[in-house]
Amino acid sequence: MDHLVSPSLLAADFGNLQKEVTMVNKSLADWIHLDIMDGVFVPNISFGFPVIEYVKKVASKPLDVHLMIIDPDRYLTRFHDSGANILTVQYEACTHLNRTVSEIRNLGMKAGVALNPHTPVSILKNILPYIDMVLIMTVNPGFGGQSFIMECYNKITELRKMIDSGGYSVMIEADGGIDTKNASKLVDAGVNVLVAGSSVFSSNDPADTIRRLKKLI
Repeated sequence: MDHLVSPSLLAADFGNLQKEVTMVNKSLADWIHLDIMDGVFVPNISFGFPVIEYVKKVASKPLDVHLMIIDPDRYLTRFHDSGANILTVQYEACTHLNRTVSEIRNLGMKAGVALNPHTPVSILKNILPYIDMVLIMTVNPGFGGQSFIMECYNKITELRKMIDSGGYSVMIEADGGIDTKNASKLVDAGVNVLVAGSSVFSSNDPADTIRRLKKLI
């Protein structure tokens, strides 16, 4: 399948959030990425349910929600009700991962599992049949604008081999330090979904940057 682009609102101008979401709606983006941080699992706090609910009202594209929080099971239904279409939890934050992703699917959302840069993809072997996506963090989670960790290319290639050899229908998403310079190499390595925040919203023409990420130019 053609790769997807999911601009991250973490880097958007929250003083003009409706304008930013409208720009994404009109662009070649496929999803809208929302990073939820609790200040405990990661050393930062982002936004919660009111913002997600507002974005859902304005957005014309699926909401791709990434939970960087402890004990996500407490809030799965609330994230569904707030408008999440894809809900990704951190492997490192889930004690009973199979139960968590099964509940996400039961609620009608696509289920994703995210890995921090230091977490090996081999630990996903037994969960791949139960999920729709793996999110590879290509920076240490918590803050936007970080530099891409180069070792993640090998990690993505290894994961792609695991998925293909097992015959699983699982997408690979990459998030962190992604721009028009490394997007093509990431897709070649096996990435299906590119998440880009700072490189989009800090550019002179965000819609054109999204176009370039989509067209790999």
